[in-house]
Amino acid sequence: MNNKLEYYDYLIIVFYFILVGSYGYWIYRRKKKAAMDTKDFFLAEGSLTWWAIGASLIASNISAEQFIGMSGEGFFVGTAVAAYEWIAALALIIIAIWFIPIYLKNKIYTMPQFLKTRYNETVALIMAVFWLFLYVFVNLTSILYLGAVAINGLLGGEYLHAIMLALAVCALIITLGGMKVIGYTDVIQVAVLIIGGLATTYLALTIVGEKMGVGPDAIAGFKALLKDSPDHFKMILDKPAATSSTLENGPLNLSIQKYVVLPGIAMYFAGQWIVNLNYWGCNQYITQRALGADLQTARTGILFAGFLKLLMPVIVMLPGIAAWVLYKNGHLPQLESKDGAYSAILGFLPNGLKGLSIAALTAAIVASLAGKLNSISTIYTLDIHKKYVNKDVDEKKMVWIGRMTVVAAIIISLIFTWEDLLGIGGEGGFTFIQKYTGFISPGVFAMFILGMFWKRTTGAAALVGVILGFALAIFFNNYAVSIFGKETWLYTAYTYEKMEGGEVKTITEIPFLINMGWSFFFTVLTMIGISLRGPKVNPKAFEIDGSMFKVKPATLVLIVVTLMILIGLYAKFW
Repeated sequence: MNNKLEYYDYLIIVFYFILVGSYGYWIYRRKKKAAMDTKDFFLAEGSLTWWAIGASLIASNISAEQFIGMSGEGFFVGTAVAAYEWIAALALIIIAIWFIPIYLKNKIYTMPQFLKTRYNETVALIMAVFWLFLYVFVNLTSILYLGAVAINGLLGGEYLHAIMLALAVCALIITLGGMKVIGYTDVIQVAVLIIGGLATTYLALTIVGEKMGVGPDAIAGFKALLKDSPDHFKMILDKPAATSSTLENGPLNLSIQKYVVLPGIAMYFAGQWIVNLNYWGCNQYITQRALGADLQTARTGILFAGFLKLLMPVIVMLPGIAAWVLYKNGHLPQLESKDGAYSAILGFLPNGLKGLSIAALTAAIVASLAGKLNSISTIYTLDIHKKYVNKDVDEKKMVWIGRMTVVAAIIISLIFTWEDLLGIGGEGGFTFIQKYTGFISPGVFAMFILGMFWKRTTGAAALVGVILGFALAIFFNNYAVSIFGKETWLYTAYTYEKMEGGEVKTITEIPFLINMGWSFFFTVLTMIGISLRGPKVNPKAFEIDGSMFKVKPATLVLIVVTLMILIGLYAKFW
């Protein structure tokens, strides 16, 4: 095992930066005149193909928290964590059929604009400000910090700030060219991500095969994983008893920790859907890629992204399971935590391939940063500056305001990540993002889903819903157990021991995905109750025509193929 990079590794990494930078500059020069148009700069209106939309969705979604965090959960839990990727594929089908037609028919370009059109300006302004703070201080900072830490660890641990600056500058250059540059450079990013990721997985499986004595063969290595750790290939975790273990690493204690993260079949009736439908369907960062296209192009791009999501667990989860088997059998004694699983696997890779894998990780980080920066720029420029700061600003100035917003956002993120002022390293990037976005997701999704498909939903109900959803998420997470106890008809809370900061701490909590489910349920009930006191049809309700949701035969084929693969995967690993 070798953690040092050689000449060929550095050559591949440098080649990646030159390739992406040169291609992005070529796209920018080719469309320089159009880049001064607001809709082109922020949305690349009409110019992104379906494959560019799909690739950009995946590139923006997959980042360091997946490579490091999901690989770590693969190490700890196994294939159950693939639910986040495979249910996302199903969620993208729902969004392509039912959500996108509503956005496009009503000419929705930003999520705050949706809220203003459907509800009122107060709801839109509150959420615009909230999304800006969330994107800058939670998403952008955590992606930058976790990405820099991950790459720094692979390069020897001495270049954290230099890597942070390099990632920020690369993302900045791409973002300043507008959504068209982001969309088309993301095609390269995804290609590098998939090729490098699959190469890493292939080598990881051959290493397992070699170390387990079945031969340096990827298929044999995968069979060795199945044989050695069958519990790591279960999609649905069994529900443990609501009791604690006195041993920090006892079997019962570990099963409880796993179930708290991924609560078996229950999560499929609760938070898993809220996480995915809210993230993929009500999130400026994601939907922006499709909002500038026509319906068929947008649908095909989204479904293409859904198809690619089926592949993602192979890239980001399977290396974690490989690391678990190697660790379990004494071949990774230096591994100190689950978040080090992916980096530990890269240590086995030969020269050149290690550089390709780091390039894949870098591609994922830069693409996510660029996508997030563009969303921050779009929301501020179109939903705040244009409406409240200078209503008469022309299109050319709006583009420059958008660019200045991008620069300001990346500088702020660097300030807060330089010495980790937000404590991201203490909580872990994946946990940090899930914690702060998960609290608001139930209320936001309730507001969107009722606003789209129930004409009676009122602005008052939306405002109450977003506040109540947040309050309920906090309540279930922090106070429900102390008031109602560990076992109720709503939930089961679990007590377990966990090592934090060198100390064993006793933690009692309800699985977070269950919290989200009940927060959403009670928020929807409350919103319905408030709306029933209003008119039978809200004057701001969207007109829905059944023909909007019809799909072409080719689209239907792609949907059926995706569903068949999903059914096969769950049948195999249930």
